[in-house]
Amino acid sequence: MAGTKVLRSLLHELRQSAKDPGGIKNSLAARYILAQYKKFETTDQQLCKARNEAIFLGQTYLTYLSSLRKYNELYKEYHGRGERTVKETADLVGFKLPTDPK
Repeated sequence: MAGTKVLRSLLHELRQSAKDPGGIKNSLAARYILAQYKKFETTDQQLCKARNEAIFLGQTYLTYLSSLRKYNELYKEYHGRGERTVKETADLVGFKLPTDPK
């Protein structure tokens, strides 16, 4: 059931990006996705090209949403906030500053 997995993943990504603390219950995007999923639902006796195309489109949207979320996370972490200290820069690239024994 590739379609069910794609649907669950899409709804998960929508939850991740939702700004509303209530989740995606009132989300137009979630309603649209569920409506499309029900529209192209088939039984074992049916072969439907449109369903395969809908699954492909869902996977494409899933890739877009997850990439956008990851981009925003990386942007928040690494976007310049002005001058950084030497220690912050070293930590950012994974280096350790030498300690000064006294």
